[in-house]
Amino acid sequence: MEAVIDKQQIVDNCKDYTLFSWAKQGGLHPVNIDTAEGCYLYDRDGKKYLDFTSQLMNVNIGHGNQRITEAVAKQMREVSYVYPGMATQVRGELGKKLAEITPGNLSKTFFTLGGSEAIENGIKIARMYTGRHKIIAQYRSYHGATYGSMSAGGDPRKHAVDAQAAPNYVQVENPYFYRCPWGTSSLEECGEMALRNLEQVILYQNPESVAAILMEGESGSSGCIKYPPMYLKRVKEMAEKYGILLICDEVMSGFGRTGKMFAIEHHDVTPDILCMAKGLTSGYLPLGGTIVTDTIAAYFDEHPLVIGLTYSAHPTCCAAALENLKIIEEEAMVDNAAVMGKYIEMKLAELAERHPSIGDFRNTGLLGCIELVKNRETKEPFAPWNAKGEAAKPTMELAGRIRELGMFTFVKWNFIFIAPPLNITKDQIDEGLGIISEALEIADAHCV
Repeated sequence: MEAVIDKQQIVDNCKDYTLFSWAKQGGLHPVNIDTAEGCYLYDRDGKKYLDFTSQLMNVNIGHGNQRITEAVAKQMREVSYVYPGMATQVRGELGKKLAEITPGNLSKTFFTLGGSEAIENGIKIARMYTGRHKIIAQYRSYHGATYGSMSAGGDPRKHAVDAQAAPNYVQVENPYFYRCPWGTSSLEECGEMALRNLEQVILYQNPESVAAILMEGESGSSGCIKYPPMYLKRVKEMAEKYGILLICDEVMSGFGRTGKMFAIEHHDVTPDILCMAKGLTSGYLPLGGTIVTDTIAAYFDEHPLVIGLTYSAHPTCCAAALENLKIIEEEAMVDNAAVMGKYIEMKLAELAERHPSIGDFRNTGLLGCIELVKNRETKEPFAPWNAKGEAAKPTMELAGRIRELGMFTFVKWNFIFIAPPLNITKDQIDEGLGIISEALEIADAHCV
């Protein structure tokens, strides 16, 4: 006879003995998850939730794919763990696969346990390779939650840790055309001004002190801010002009998320260093990676690579990643992301006609964001940037309504994110957008 599961005890244990991310610990009401399959989650009361942001934009292949289970079990029967100085078959196969699917001459990967560590080690490699120390990134960006990666981006959550942040990180403006800092009249013009800003900052900071420019392959949790078509190519040219490396953060945008295997491919650019995680294993096990060009790799043939992690190249995690990549390719999920992304864009245009609170929608493949406003003419946001306390209540109400209607998605400030698993169907997209449409009545009520 199976033991009776005390559903409330599960929640109580989690709340009493564990800490939850990004939240005050009192008053939490976590969803008590029982099972997950495909694009859906099921709680212990039997309620179904459509996962419309692949959890944290990482469950790219969807939930519950037993091919990963079998690959992991097979690897664990052979060897579960060895220290990172040893060779394993799965480590070499995964490294070779990543060299094949990443752009240009990216060739060797240092494996981490997640995106933040991938960024941290990408920065360390850039500093060791160049002998320089400053890193330039964008204000509206998020690169991770470890001290260095958090300092690199401009996400305001870092201020709770240290308002000054780690040294030698400098931010520049994004080419955020919807709210262009320079009040430009086109996406391209906004991009030109952002490039001017970047070059001026490089000159102010002394180019010979700048190790790398760090940018997302495609903007994610800062609002899916679209790059102008020429922007990243020009950034790469500028970096080369001053002997600076380009680090591309593909933690969120990689592995099919944008309708290409990597978002940087939309811009025909090969970075010097590419950082990855999330979709590498689709969240089934923790794994990240920092892949470098053959030029950088060759440098470390004669110079020590002074980085290390106990769980680097963990065989079991590598096995999950290798099988995950096979699933993405064999089930044509990258192509599906591109097709479903176009469908979402079409349906969002229809939603915008019905909901005055939709100010803008920015999307690439299956990485998209609705930006909500109180007034389309003034672009006053539904909730302000970094909203807290009373200012954040409308966002919380909107998020609560979406959850009540049976959907999990990432809601932040005046943003609703749409980034479902890459195997999503049109029917499931219609279901999700129907829920969002109903919840947008809350936002529409704030319009003036």
